[in-house]
Amino acid sequence: LPEVRAAAMRLVELRGRLRERRAAHAGLRHAIDGNGGGYAVGDLQATEVELQAIGAEVESCLDRLAGLGVLVKDLDSGLVDFPSDRYGEPVLLCWRVGEDAVAFWHDSSSGFAGRSPIDWDAT
Repeated sequence: LPEVRAAAMRLVELRGRLRERRAAHAGLRHAIDGNGGGYAVGDLQATEVELQAIGAEVESCLDRLAGLGVLVKDLDSGLVDFPSDRYGEPVLLCWRVGEDAVAFWHDSSSGFAGRSPIDWDAT
């Protein structure tokens, strides 16, 4: 979980930064398309380079998590699933950024809304 936690936390941070920079990019584009607003095309290009760098880092985090066998379900909240089995049936252990431990599970059809506490004593 420590490796997953680090990558998932970074993903949440990057997604926030990506939203922020996309909004800034849209504002710059609008200003430049209007009367320029004192901005130059170079300002727009700089935000595009930054957006590409953030996107590459998001991809790197996703690759890292996939390499650990983790299924990323929601980038904004850092929700991930760990394929597992319960009494011989496939299930997903469920964790998201902010939770102390992997403490929930659900079957593949119910998703986050159907997650239940793990009864570790019954396994």
